Amino acid sequence: MSNNYTQTDVILIGAGIMSATLGSLLKEVTPEWEIRVFEKLSKAGEESSNEWNNAGTGHSALCELNYTVEKPDGSLDISKAIKINEQFQLSRQFWSYLVDSKLIGNPEDFIKALPHMSLVQGESNVDFLKKRFNMLSANPLFQGMEFSDDVEQLKEWMPLIMNGRTSDEPIAATKIDSGTDVNFGALTRVLFEHLESVNVDVNYQHNVKDIKRNNEGLWEVKVYDQENGKIEYHTAKFVFIGGGGGSLPLLQKTGIPESKHIGGFPVSGLFMVCNNPEVIEQHHAKVYGKAKVGAPPMSVPHLDTRFIEGKKSLLFGPFAGFTPKFLKTGSLLDLITSVKSDNLLTLLSAGVKELPLTKYLMQQVVLSNEKRMEELREFIPNAQSKDWDIVIAGQRVQVIEDTEDGGKGTLKFGTEVVCGADGSVAALLGASPGASTAVHVMLNVMERCFPEQMKEWEPKIKEMVPSYGIALSENPALYREIEATIQETLGLSEIKSVLAHA
Repeated sequence: MSNNYTQTDVILIGAGIMSATLGSLLKEVTPEWEIRVFEKLSKAGEESSNEWNNAGTGHSALCELNYTVEKPDGSLDISKAIKINEQFQLSRQFWSYLVDSKLIGNPEDFIKALPHMSLVQGESNVDFLKKRFNMLSANPLFQGMEFSDDVEQLKEWMPLIMNGRTSDEPIAATKIDSGTDVNFGALTRVLFEHLESVNVDVNYQHNVKDIKRNNEGLWEVKVYDQENGKIEYHTAKFVFIGGGGGSLPLLQKTGIPESKHIGGFPVSGLFMVCNNPEVIEQHHAKVYGKAKVGAPPMSVPHLDTRFIEGKKSLLFGPFAGFTPKFLKTGSLLDLITSVKSDNLLTLLSAGVKELPLTKYLMQQVVLSNEKRMEELREFIPNAQSKDWDIVIAGQRVQVIEDTEDGGKGTLKFGTEVVCGADGSVAALLGASPGASTAVHVMLNVMERCFPEQMKEWEPKIKEMVPSYGIALSENPALYREIEATIQETLGLSEIKSVLAHA
């Protein structure tokens, strides 16, 4: 085997939505920097970013009930919902900039307007939803949200869900038309086409094996070229590890102090996908319910209209599962090899704390198809088994770390960024809201890793993301102005208009 050594400014590991976003941002603010990408699969967006491996929801807390937490005194905390909505606005602004600047093509290939709804049953849940509606609809970011507990109105909103429903139990829903379905796989591929057009060196079928500091203080990345069987060595001043579930093992290889006392807990998922075009046509929305008691936030049941491979689809799920793999294309040894002397106690502590979650996952693993159909019938009373198939969704690795407020072995369900103290390396870990907030997360990486350059970059960043550094929820006039531009550039107002007259 021959050794090749090359030096570059930035190395991005993994060709998913996060690397695509960071690469695109950096190329706009510093076009002269050399960027190299390594992806072990044969094309971009094949793991967590792939359209079959995530829910495709533009996560903006319009329908996701787990982002509004009911406190013991009965009041609601909506701060997380506002924060996630603000973060998704940054993504939409950046995509709009890329389309407007002719850097990427037709936005309809990756984003479509789609109503977002929340659906609940039972008196206490209806009270919760009404309270949530009253608080959120007073905020500029959630204007246009409607609430109804009227059965006839609900039949208009979601005929497939209401048809054949016989329960006398109270039922209610909220609906907002400014929701979106986002094909993150298509978006990732579009962004990588753009990156290659601006001379970013993207290398597929290149598996990163090791990352370590060399004598000059640069990061040396050892890469296996699967096509010719050669080992290559590449050095860079800055490395971003955006390999989905594969990020944790690579972060551990860096040896930075920030990589210690962190573990990963893999969770797999299944979706049911409808194969009957007549059923698919009866539904046009993303409808989120409430998670069952003891269920993790990422297992909130939802019935989603999706636009995949150029056609309308209907998916229900997710059903959680367990495998020790950190990626769909990973190894059964991933979990065991991630256990190190520094994180063993962290992982064991989490195991003790999270027994209800473990029990829940085990129950999900052994669910029969008929049991899954029973859960689907809570949404679609007349669902027929013959109309639904099973699709294996993506792997998510939830972060386990020691925290001040949660103590040793705290399981975290969000998106986490770990940066080295000197800002020369960063890794993305975790799951939802993930892809939806990619621009916010990558701007955060830039702030933490390039603090000296940010002042110089800020005018360009504000050109790309006009609300950068501003809370839109506190600036309704600016929000309306930006929203009008986005609707037009991304083709969302036109689609909404078509839907209104359909």
